[in-house]
Amino acid sequence: MRVATAVAAGWMAATAGLSACAPVPVDESAPFAPTYKGIETILLDGDLVNFRVAMTGARGDGDVDAYARCAAAQYALIRGFGFARHVRTTVAKTGEIWRGDAVYTISAALPRGLKTIDAEVTVRDCGAQGIPTV
Repeated sequence: MRVATAVAAGWMAATAGLSACAPVPVDESAPFAPTYKGIETILLDGDLVNFRVAMTGARGDGDVDAYARCAAAQYALIRGFGFARHVRTTVAKTGEIWRGDAVYTISAALPRGLKTIDAEVTVRDCGAQGIPTV
């Protein structure tokens, strides 16, 4: 019995530490008055692009992620591509400023993977939501 208790206590301590790393979900009921501070686009290699965004008034990581996704979709269209695939996004908050650092691949054809976006549809959705693009 003591072994099981010790294992359970160790597991709870380990998972408690991991929960601190979990993304902050968007609270849809919170008032939302964002100020979009800008987008920096960095071509990393051919079809691999880094987007750095900054904003205030985010409700959580999801709002920052949406801003970066909108930037990636518009960038894909500007470059003559119709699709993008999400590689990774990191979000950090310093004071009131939320910063996102996202990497996407852009392509003419629908890329393989689960986190793909149709650039034209996404840009249209971003406009309807008032999220600026590149």
